[in-house]
Amino acid sequence: MKCLWLNNKMFLGFIVLLLLCSQLMAQDQTPCDSAATQQTVALCRNLKKLAAKGFMFGHQDDLAYGVNWRYEPGKSDVKEVTGDYPAVYGWELGGLEANEEKNLDGVPFKKMRQFIKEGYERGGVITISWHARSPYGAPKGAWDTAFGTVASILPAGVNHALFKTWLDELAKFFLSLKNSHGEAIPVLFRPYHELTGNWFWWGRNACTPDQFKVLWRFTQYYLQKIKKVHNLLYVYNTSADFKTKEEFLERYPGDDVVDMISFDTYQYDDPAKSDWFVKNTGFQLGLIDEIAAKKNKLTAIAETGYEQIPFANWWTDVLSKAIGQHPISYVLVWRNHGYNEWMKKMHYYAPYKGQVSSADFIRFYQQENTLFEQEVAREKVYE
Repeated sequence: MKCLWLNNKMFLGFIVLLLLCSQLMAQDQTPCDSAATQQTVALCRNLKKLAAKGFMFGHQDDLAYGVNWRYEPGKSDVKEVTGDYPAVYGWELGGLEANEEKNLDGVPFKKMRQFIKEGYERGGVITISWHARSPYGAPKGAWDTAFGTVASILPAGVNHALFKTWLDELAKFFLSLKNSHGEAIPVLFRPYHELTGNWFWWGRNACTPDQFKVLWRFTQYYLQKIKKVHNLLYVYNTSADFKTKEEFLERYPGDDVVDMISFDTYQYDDPAKSDWFVKNTGFQLGLIDEIAAKKNKLTAIAETGYEQIPFANWWTDVLSKAIGQHPISYVLVWRNHGYNEWMKKMHYYAPYKGQVSSADFIRFYQQENTLFEQEVAREKVYE
């Protein structure tokens, strides 16, 4: 009887061990690119672990310019306020497809490469979006919403050859991103962002769900298989207009071609009068939490912000509450352009020194669940 009891105990222990192993395997995070570089694989794996500790804070164009300054070495509005750089650096490739020297926001690609290298070598994380112009050359650029544009660049489309030259330029750029040892710098690549909106040529009213899926899959196929780009993690990114998991996933191209799921959401109303942003963002994060758990994907708020941040406690009373305990990898606020001649107003989303929300931003920085560059660097996410 004792031997039988021991055998049963050993058997039960073996079953428990199998269950634990299966759970660990399910939690393991690997890139959808099976040939991803060693650093890219490490980043993917470590981002999942990091999300259990908190979320990284990111800022678009942080090193290039800020409110009332341009291209000053080492400067950052975020660092001026907190003493630390953001953990995530957002950059934009719109214009690269047309062999422009600067992107659509005026940042020279040569300088961008250097900024990316600097941020990476300090331990930061890089994410890149791409506002590609319409292949029909419309003056609206990426904001051409004519139906059929996507169909024209797909295989057999009239603009397919042109589209491949665009991807050639992207591949050159991604392959040129090297650290001091000549190794490829990993990038969270966010193409065709806000894909469920109606303002870009790849948006909801400009192509069918199937056309978008083919666009995504061909883009990834061409970069990986034809151009041998293996330092990218692919970020699926919607606008904030979804109310169900089904709406969020309507144009989802497949688990085998996506590493991270995300959405963009901005504050437009007055948080002193409305809690809509907090409630809606929290609700949508809950939906993508469920999707990510099922599909084993990373998550993020890829763009957010409140222009000019006029609400003094927006960081801790609004943004932090909206995110709550949802295990996202990062949240990124948009760029600090400064005075915008076209809009005739100040245009910025992170505080600068002395700005009305800067004191609250320091409190946000000091929270245990907010991760800036120094903390992320200590985690050695590329190892």
